[in-house]
Amino acid sequence: MAQSRSRDLDKLLLRHGHLVGPNFEPGPDLRDDLREYARVLVVGAGGLGCELLKDLALSGFRNLEVIDMDRIEVSNLNRQFLFRLGDVGKPKAEVAAKRVMERVAGVNIVPHFCRIEDKELDFYNDFSIIVLGLDSIEARSYINSVACGFLEYDSDDNPREETIKPMVDGGTEGFKGHARVIVPGVTPCFECTIWLFPPQVKFPLCTLAETPRTAAHCIEYAHLIKWDEVHSGKTFDPDNPEHMQWVYSEAVKRAELFGIPGVTYSLTQGVVKNIIPAIASTNAIISAACALETLKIASACSKTLSNYLTYNGVEGLHTKVTEFVKDKDCLVCGPGVLMEMAASVTLGEFITLLEDHPKLLLSRASVTHRGKNLYMQAPPVLEEMTRSNLDLPLFDLMDKVPKDVVHVTGTTSKSDKKTSSLRKLRVVFKGVDGVSDMDTAGGA
Repeated sequence: MAQSRSRDLDKLLLRHGHLVGPNFEPGPDLRDDLREYARVLVVGAGGLGCELLKDLALSGFRNLEVIDMDRIEVSNLNRQFLFRLGDVGKPKAEVAAKRVMERVAGVNIVPHFCRIEDKELDFYNDFSIIVLGLDSIEARSYINSVACGFLEYDSDDNPREETIKPMVDGGTEGFKGHARVIVPGVTPCFECTIWLFPPQVKFPLCTLAETPRTAAHCIEYAHLIKWDEVHSGKTFDPDNPEHMQWVYSEAVKRAELFGIPGVTYSLTQGVVKNIIPAIASTNAIISAACALETLKIASACSKTLSNYLTYNGVEGLHTKVTEFVKDKDCLVCGPGVLMEMAASVTLGEFITLLEDHPKLLLSRASVTHRGKNLYMQAPPVLEEMTRSNLDLPLFDLMDKVPKDVVHVTGTTSKSDKKTSSLRKLRVVFKGVDGVSDMDTAGGA
C-alpha cells in the first residue's frame, strides 16, 4: 500500500487511543495481519455494494469476496459507479470486482455470480466478517440465520467467542439509511429487530381489478391477478427477466386501457420487488459507516457501534445511534429451539415434527449434523443419496449422542409469502444415559 493511501489508516492502527478495544495491539504487524489474514465477504454488488468494495479495499483489506445474482441494467448506471454502458448485461459481482482491482493495487476480490442460497454453509464460515449491502428483507434474514447458525453456546448458555461470526449491515432508502453491527449472541441479530421494518404497502384487490388509479395499480394487477389467470399453477419468479418482462407488458396494456401514464420497466421492478429508488450520496455515507465498523471489528482500533445507526437526509441532516437489546428467546441467535424426543424417532418423523412445531412451521426441511448431510431436499442427486436415512432413527444418525445441535433448512410462510429459513435445534433424546432433567426442562 502506498504511503499516501496508508497515512490515515496508520493513525488508527499504529498508535494507542482512548477508545481502543481491550485486545488492541498497535503496530505494523496489525496492519500487515489485516491485509493478509482478514477475509471479508460483501453480499450484494448494487449501489451500496459498489461503495463497500471500494471503501473496504481502500481501508487496508486485501482479501475480499463479493456475491450477487444480478446482471447490470441501464437503470443501475446513475448510482452504481463501477459500471459503464458497455457492462450492461454482465454480472454485477464480476464487473465490480474487476473495476476495484484495476484501481486499488494489491487487493484481490473473488466474485461469485449466484444466489446466496446456492452456496454451502461452509462457504460463509470461511470469512472473518460478513458485510451486507442488500435491498431485501428476505436476503438479510437468510444471511443472518446462516451466520447465527455457526454460533455455539457453552453449558451456561454463554456464546463461545470462537464461533461468533460478526456482520455489518447497511441499507438505504432514498435519502434515508442505516448501518448496524450484529455480533451473534451478544447484540441483537436481524431477527431480534425484524419489527423495525414497516409492513409492505398492499393494494386492495378490488381496486386493482376494477378501479386502478396509478401506474403501481396496473403493475400489481398484472403481477397478482393476471399472472395467475394466464399461468395457472406456475410460480412467479421476480428474479426471472422473462417473468418481469411479461408483467411489464401486461401492465402497459392495463394502463393504456384506463388512460394511466407512467408504467416503465424500472417502475415495474420497483413495485414487484418493493425496491425504493437509491441515491448515490446516501449509499456513500452508509458505506463509509459500514467500512469503518468493519475495520474496527477486524482490528479493535476502536469500540464498535452500539449498535444501530440511522441517517436521514430528507430535510437537513440527522444521524442517531440507538442501542437495541437482544431477544433472549430469539429463534435464530439464541441457544436453539429445544426438541426432546424418543431415541426411536426416525429422521422422516423428525422432519414431520418440524412442520407441526408451532415455533418452526418448517416445510421441505433439509437436516445437517456437524457438517454431515442427513437429508437434503435438493439437488436431486443429494436427495437420492440421503433418502435412505429417512427410515433410520435420528439418534443413530447423530452417532448416538444423548444431546446435540442440528441445523435445518426449510421453507416458512409469512403473510402468504414463502421464504427460506435456517434454524438451529437442540435435540435431546429422552430416556438415554447422559441426559439429565435439566436438559429437558422448559420444553420447546
